[in-house]
Amino acid sequence: MQDERERAIAALAWLVEAGADEAIGEQPHDRMAEPPPKARDAVPASPARETPAPKKTAAHVSEAPGLWQPEPGPLTGAEAAVASARSMAAAAKNVTELREALEAFEGCPLKATATNLCFSDGNPEADIMIIGEAPGAQEDREGKPFVGASGRFMDRMLSFIGLDRTSVYITNILFWRPPGNRTPTPAEIAACMPFVERHIELVDPSYLMLAGGISAKTLLGRPEGILKQRGHWRHYQHAGLPRPIPALPTLHPAYLLRQPAQKRLAWQDYLKFRQAVRSGRDPLSEGEPESG
Repeated sequence: MQDERERAIAALAWLVEAGADEAIGEQPHDRMAEPPPKARDAVPASPARETPAPKKTAAHVSEAPGLWQPEPGPLTGAEAAVASARSMAAAAKNVTELREALEAFEGCPLKATATNLCFSDGNPEADIMIIGEAPGAQEDREGKPFVGASGRFMDRMLSFIGLDRTSVYITNILFWRPPGNRTPTPAEIAACMPFVERHIELVDPSYLMLAGGISAKTLLGRPEGILKQRGHWRHYQHAGLPRPIPALPTLHPAYLLRQPAQKRLAWQDYLKFRQAVRSGRDPLSEGEPESG
């Protein structure tokens, strides 16, 4: 009996780790055993007309029964979520108010399945801002970015170039964990982007490190994968910034843990980042082309 209980607890823990956040029934249900739904009765075709029907005017179309046409009104769905996010983010005067706005924001469906808001970690007064992709399971539990195995690996990489969490500020493109660590949808990213942009405005860093393909593609607006983007300085800019910010894409620590052979590439990126930070200058003003 004890063995069965332990196996059940282990199976439940595995499901939670895989992203199963809630039960939808008290008893298991085999939906594959259900009979297929009955096909609807075919609608008999209308008899062919001998003479062509008169051309319908706009008035006829609008009056045709069963033809739905949208009426002017407030935005709905994804558009409304983005509009709400922009309004709430713009109203935040500091990082604390931005976090409070995110806690009140209901426009991202990931909030309903996540355990915690994963906002930021580190020093908001730092000159360096690191932006990753999305929280994982450990980050979701603790409500901080980069606190799992990938976060510990990133901490070691930062220590090799003389940095730690007191000298950098860390956040993500997504503030809630996608179930099962799946790739976020464009709508989910769009709902979070006004907060990300305002976050960068409020912190006003001198340098950005973009960890992972989603972060690099979203903020730099480039289609290339992270293996092509990494190691090349770009300028991140939008209308709310007083100046472009040098940004260096690099490989995400979680990817490096799965692909250890690529650590040498990340090490090259970190050394390049250290060189720029120590110089205190914009590396793109020193002759490195932005397209690479």
